Amino acid sequence: MIVLAGDVGGTTTRLGLFESAGGPRAPLALVTYSSREHTDLRSIIARFLADTEATPDAACLAVAGPVVEERAAITNLPWIVDADDLRPFVRSAEVALVNDTVAVAAAVPLLENGEDGDLVTLQHGNESPKAAIAVIAPGTGLGQAFVTRNGSTYRVHPSEGGHADFAPRDDDELGLLRYMRARFGHVSYERVCSGSGLPNIYRYLDEIHAAPAQPSVAHQLAAADDQTPIIVAAATANEPCALCIAAVRTMVSILGAAAGNLVLQVMATGGVYLGGGLSPRLLPFLREGRLLTAMKDKGRQSRLVARVPVHVITQPQAGLIGAAQLGLERLGDRGRAHTRDGSNEARYGGNQ
Repeated sequence: MIVLAGDVGGTTTRLGLFESAGGPRAPLALVTYSSREHTDLRSIIARFLADTEATPDAACLAVAGPVVEERAAITNLPWIVDADDLRPFVRSAEVALVNDTVAVAAAVPLLENGEDGDLVTLQHGNESPKAAIAVIAPGTGLGQAFVTRNGSTYRVHPSEGGHADFAPRDDDELGLLRYMRARFGHVSYERVCSGSGLPNIYRYLDEIHAAPAQPSVAHQLAAADDQTPIIVAAATANEPCALCIAAVRTMVSILGAAAGNLVLQVMATGGVYLGGGLSPRLLPFLREGRLLTAMKDKGRQSRLVARVPVHVITQPQAGLIGAAQLGLERLGDRGRAHTRDGSNEARYGGNQ
């Protein structure tokens, strides 16, 4: 059986073909598309299958938005994805839609640590082998999910916690909240802790003259549709922009606080995994200590959060790997994949 797997984001869409013999880490074909250059997911899938001359048996597609009754509105794109519309592309009409961060969470047991692995460890902590695992993923938006474990069996649970109310931790963040409320009304964590949120922080810090801006960077930002790559590049340049550095550091602190919240909400003492497209790009800032300091700043529960392992997912195809694994498992193939602890079983179930 061949499974079509996809990772559908607000910026890029990755599609691949997988079979049980190779498993979720060995695609038969893999292509990345710009999401914004297409009007819908159907057109991308049609192009991919025409180019690969393939007719898959089933499909599992991870999408950047909540999935309700096999239907999803992509949070940062004007797309509606409906499983019924995609069934003509597969032989069995078996199509599963899952949230994109759920797919990343499904990949966690398959990711490898080490020098050439898929993870960078920020804090080794004291992992609880039977405890829940938290995944928080700043990309175009801010995805969240968590994993519960029973022996070698894993169950992945979706969350839209990225849209929960942003809670400022100090006067600087309180000023950011007031600035954002005047523009958006409701201010979620995603508004200030994601690819779409980083420019909001930059504009606020610029308005209050928190740090000097580089004129060349300001000129680039004024002409750009997507300002986040410019801010990140200027913050990590040899001659960095002080205002961009301040914006990134503010976002990293907010990300740490949000990660600590998720640990407490689901008792994720099994570890925190930072996914999404931004986390690897911000690795130098994640290593500075601001993220862990904000994460541990939980009052009476600070000691509990302080013992939790924290990892950055550097594998760019984690969402696709997870979607492929879920497809091979859920859609009748019963594919088996090796987990980090050496077992050969990684089951997923529940509310996908």
